[in-house]
Amino acid sequence: MTRSAERDGQALDSLAALLSDAVTDAIRAARGFAGGVYLRSTTPGLLRLAVLAGLPGPLFRPWWRMHMDRPFPVADAHRLGVEVLLADPAETMRRYPQLAAGLPFQFGSLYVPVVGDSTPYGVLTVLRPPASDETEVLPDRDRMTAVAAELGARLATLDKLGSTVLWDGEPLGTRPPADGPSTRCVGGFTWDPADNTMIADDALWALLGIPRDDFAGTPEALADAVAHDEPRLLLAALRETAAGRPPPHPLPVRTSGGGLRLLELWTSGGGDVPPYRVSGALVDPGPGPAADGAADQLPEGVFALDRLGLITYANPRAAELLGRPRAELMGRLLWDVVPWMDGPAYEDHLRGALLTPDPVHFRARSPLGNGTETVPGRPAGTWLSFSVYPGPGGVTCKIMPLGRATEATGNTPFEAEAARALGADLDEPDTGVPTTAPLYRPIVLAIALTEAVTARQVSEVVMRELLPAFGSRRLAIYLLQDRRLYLAWETGFPQGFLAPFDGVGLDAKLPGVEALTSGRPLFFESMEQLAAAYPGIALDATVGARAFLPLIASGRPVGSCILGFDRPRTFSTEERTVLTALAGLIAQSLERARRYDSEAALARGLQEALLPHRLSAHPLVQTAGRYLPGTVGMDVGGDWYDVVEAGDGLALVIGDVQGHGVQAAATMGQLRSAVRAFALGDHPPDEVMSGTNRLLIDLDPGQFASCCYVRVNPLTGVARAARAGHPQPLLRHPDGRTEVLDLPGGVVLGVDPHADYPVTDLMLEPDAVLALYTDGLVERPGTDIDEGVEALRATLARAGPPQRLRPGGPSLSRAADLLTAEARQANERPDDIALLLTTRWTPIDGENH
Repeated sequence: MTRSAERDGQALDSLAALLSDAVTDAIRAARGFAGGVYLRSTTPGLLRLAVLAGLPGPLFRPWWRMHMDRPFPVADAHRLGVEVLLADPAETMRRYPQLAAGLPFQFGSLYVPVVGDSTPYGVLTVLRPPASDETEVLPDRDRMTAVAAELGARLATLDKLGSTVLWDGEPLGTRPPADGPSTRCVGGFTWDPADNTMIADDALWALLGIPRDDFAGTPEALADAVAHDEPRLLLAALRETAAGRPPPHPLPVRTSGGGLRLLELWTSGGGDVPPYRVSGALVDPGPGPAADGAADQLPEGVFALDRLGLITYANPRAAELLGRPRAELMGRLLWDVVPWMDGPAYEDHLRGALLTPDPVHFRARSPLGNGTETVPGRPAGTWLSFSVYPGPGGVTCKIMPLGRATEATGNTPFEAEAARALGADLDEPDTGVPTTAPLYRPIVLAIALTEAVTARQVSEVVMRELLPAFGSRRLAIYLLQDRRLYLAWETGFPQGFLAPFDGVGLDAKLPGVEALTSGRPLFFESMEQLAAAYPGIALDATVGARAFLPLIASGRPVGSCILGFDRPRTFSTEERTVLTALAGLIAQSLERARRYDSEAALARGLQEALLPHRLSAHPLVQTAGRYLPGTVGMDVGGDWYDVVEAGDGLALVIGDVQGHGVQAAATMGQLRSAVRAFALGDHPPDEVMSGTNRLLIDLDPGQFASCCYVRVNPLTGVARAARAGHPQPLLRHPDGRTEVLDLPGGVVLGVDPHADYPVTDLMLEPDAVLALYTDGLVERPGTDIDEGVEALRATLARAGPPQRLRPGGPSLSRAADLLTAEARQANERPDDIALLLTTRWTPIDGENH
């Protein structure tokens, strides 16, 4: 490892430790049971979950990434800079239906932006039990806000020191703060690597069976006693923890006495730089010897998970039904040792058990016993009944074969009857592991699609919501145009693999084409099936499954959707039905998006027609204008700019009509014509404003407008300006100083027929730059408009002095592009943007003006 990489690793470890401590404090402050922190990433507009405490990371993978423009509380808190308080599930459903549909459980939540020195770094969030009233949560919110403020200040300090306060990896899983000493802790110790001293409590000596005086007091001696099978692994873990990198999960160890224990390691004070002091505790993975003995005799399978998804106890019957020896289960993640439970359907049930106090019941089918592995006493493919009971430290699960639900001593037929009530056929043939998501998964997709207005947005929604729900990793969407299918979206496929299929005709013998022309979806459980049905077809993988869905809206073919899976899998009848229905929903959204795109193109044409195609020019003056529409579809904006001949000078005009739509555009056209007429008549600026104001009131469109009018004498540089409720102009002086002008002004146009508009005299020196703009360029959600003006001023200062070129030359145009660069990169702009830059040249001897 290079020295630079080592420094980066240490910085990331310090950041992770800081975030973990903040999440722990936030959970305590808000009386929650779980929490996390999102940070900005290197991907613009994307937040990533950096730390997750109290919940298993794999179960919440769909929420690891959060786009800032999504309608979720984390995104709103970061984008708008506001706290979001959701006291109960009803409030969550009312304000954030997508979140409620994806996590329809009984919990409340808090989201607080993390800001330091006016820089938004991310969002601190806590999940807590639902509250009967919002006022009940307000004290918790205030305490959590203080934690977020302290975290923001510390992140700002790291930022100033040159550390990268960004997160691009997977979330770090940590434990929630304990309410008190763990009843399962059987021994603890502290090791100071600075002087290599070790202190242990009496419980540890008793556990190890070593008299205190006989213990050598070194890490090697401890490792040999605590991790008798693999002492080197424990030594490595101790050194990593001392370097600030404790293991994210407890380590399963077997002591010299043969007992299986879980070892937790963490840093505990010391200096500000590594090596840190290391503390550890041995945790009894079972509920105690007496309880172990009783649970071991139960006819039902019983196992326990902590809040990170680690198996802390399993009786012999549970190990038998799960198909793994007990020694392999203990201290391991459930999804690692029981991979057939790693599916969306089971994940939803386990999420419910961790987020709600109520028991959760579901059924599952193990693929074990298929000829390669048998489970004694259970026929292959028998359905299993799971009952999951939440507790403060995790969940306890009971497992029984459904077909034998009434055979257990003292058991009632409740579970079997409940399963039948849900439509379960206890003797149905084996159709593979059911992986279809519950009903609310399609609801999530439906809600998200209603907010998607372009084909790209529809495709992004399908990628975000549909793929995780069904465990898919690859997506391709083709749209039909002129009887050919063109690739509109792809993700997960090898680069360039889909290129040969772009633009294929409807007569091609390809599964995506035949799914569309026949109107029937095609499902292939393996690549072998696909190759057998379509000999010679190019394959992007040697294993996996594929689903080809026709996109048909109201009987009209729209395109095809391809889902790719990394492993072979079956498609149950329910899954096929749900996917077919969702394909119709996607097709309708794409058809609507296609019409919307056409309307948007028409609207853009209308907007361009309303703006000036040519600006009046003068040999000594150069101007550059920019207009960026802020909405899509037919919501035409009302911003405009113009340059008009006014006597022996030029009039610079910029304005902004309130609102959007055809009415705003029409009003803008009328105002532009009025201002041009007054300017061509060489009226003073105050008369131009007053006359335009009275005209707008007479028209009575029910709208008002802001405006700034500047008349410039190109020879002398004297400028006379009047302002009606418009943002103050910026002036960049020839020496690079850039200031926000302070022009007195009157009220906006269209309000007061007797309003006065005072005139201010300015001097536009040679090589200076005057910037007129509308508020869409400086307004940002969640920030004060003064901050946006200051950012624009700083950017104009960096633009540099203009070069004397022909009128309309590239220099001022480059400055205009620089000032609008950030706005152009934004996915959606809440408002239109207009910008007009002007500079004046020094007359050259011999020029005839």
